[in-house]
Amino acid sequence: MGWTDRAPGPTKHAHALRGLSVALALLLTTACQAGPTTPPSTPPSTPAGQTVAAAPPTSATPDPSASTVVVSDPDGAPCLGAPPPQRWEHVLWIWFENKADVAVLGSPQAPYLNRVATMCGRADDYHGITHPSLPNYLAATSGSTHDVRNDAGPAVHPIAGPSLFSQVAEAGLEWRSYQEAIPAPCAQDSAGPYAVKHNPAAYYTELRSDCARWDVGLDALTADLAAGSLPAFAFVTPDMCNDTHDCSVATGDTWLSDVLPTILRSRSYTDGTTAVFVTYDEDDSAHDNVVPFVAIAPSVPAGSVFPGRTDHYTLLRTTETMLGLPPLGLAGSASTLPHF
Repeated sequence: MGWTDRAPGPTKHAHALRGLSVALALLLTTACQAGPTTPPSTPPSTPAGQTVAAAPPTSATPDPSASTVVVSDPDGAPCLGAPPPQRWEHVLWIWFENKADVAVLGSPQAPYLNRVATMCGRADDYHGITHPSLPNYLAATSGSTHDVRNDAGPAVHPIAGPSLFSQVAEAGLEWRSYQEAIPAPCAQDSAGPYAVKHNPAAYYTELRSDCARWDVGLDALTADLAAGSLPAFAFVTPDMCNDTHDCSVATGDTWLSDVLPTILRSRSYTDGTTAVFVTYDEDDSAHDNVVPFVAIAPSVPAGSVFPGRTDHYTLLRTTETMLGLPPLGLAGSASTLPHF
């Protein structure tokens, strides 16, 4: 059903070294400081004009029974090809809007995401499910479009039944939907740059009580990262400009260069138990719905390209597998991504 590509256990490959968060900060902020005109051409492990010194090793011996892989790398690369942890603690999705793969990956308008894709992994043929936006968000979080064919709000499309959000809660875990510009928790109507069609949690009727607590503004992401309280699953949605729906690819790339380094500097990420997936909901209706997809995790070898056709159901199936959840709907027949 999916690929398996697991390296030997953490006692052989994981090294407890200090300073990963500092190195990541240097590496990733350099990517956006390099300027928006052309992607950097230097190897991902050594940013141009910068040398990152290796941190001294600690004297601690890794515990072979530990449930996490402590990841570090003297060059500060966020993706190392390390063994996947025995248990993934956090999976984050960041979704952008309405751009084909060819408009982003390889484009000078997205130097930051292109550098991250080079440092980590990208899909070779990743597809949205349909058009317009909303059914893609529903498909990715429940395994079905629920025959939704427009972008109307939750009052028109109340969705009954299970979702990835409800699965997480039923497993005794927590989820968050971090929505930029949301006017109130679990807002059911669009307002200003907030679009409810990009907030799938607001549509599932079984989530109403949790949605009021856990469907929150983007500023809560920074607070949760700082407090070490990142949930098991997080859906991160920029506003209608920063997600490139109403603004340029360059605008979205700048936004990502502000948000992603904070995630990668966090203890949750440097502990080796967090993965981040960046994608777009759909293309511009002119490129067979092939959209960008970038995977960021310590277990991903730098420069990985995931072969074969994949789509939002692949993302759902992979996330469910990582969190120990059964597949929903059409995710049951989807493959899983390698290195997870």
